[in-house]
Amino acid sequence: MQNEHATDPVSIRRLSRASGDEIRGLAELLIDCVEGGASVSFMLPLPLPKAEAFWHRVADAVERGERALLVAEDAGGILGTVQLVFDLPENQPHRADLAKMLVHRRARRRGVGAGLMRAAEDVARACGKSLLVLDTVTGSDAERLYARLGWQRCGVIPGYALFPRGGLCATTYFYRSLDG
Repeated sequence: MQNEHATDPVSIRRLSRASGDEIRGLAELLIDCVEGGASVSFMLPLPLPKAEAFWHRVADAVERGERALLVAEDAGGILGTVQLVFDLPENQPHRADLAKMLVHRRARRRGVGAGLMRAAEDVARACGKSLLVLDTVTGSDAERLYARLGWQRCGVIPGYALFPRGGLCATTYFYRSLDG
């Protein structure tokens, strides 16, 4: 089946709040990624109400200023997202954690992930952050993307998490200095 939206332009925006339609789109994105094997904190099966509850909690944190939420969209709806977590200990006001960088399987290899990462870095700079940290499945497409974008690999923890269908996976940690 051909992707009818494959050539639609993609836009990236920061959400200051998430509506019902956006929550639904984010939940469907999360489910697609988990069903595709992404180790992003959830196991299969991931029911829609559970995915929506997660995004409601994220939306609440966004409204409190504890997170920034960015989405990538085309004519077909939300096809990617990333978060910056600002709610960190008081001795770390200069940094943020980059979390839940998700790209729908229909949008892979279109530059969506790279666009989301650049946008997240721009938001972090605008919020006065000078250091970003993230973790990802070792050997994944995401790991290769982060390295290609200039993120620095710090190390690997074997057996850190489970894949959605079970089985342990290693996690690689990265950081990015935003100073210059």
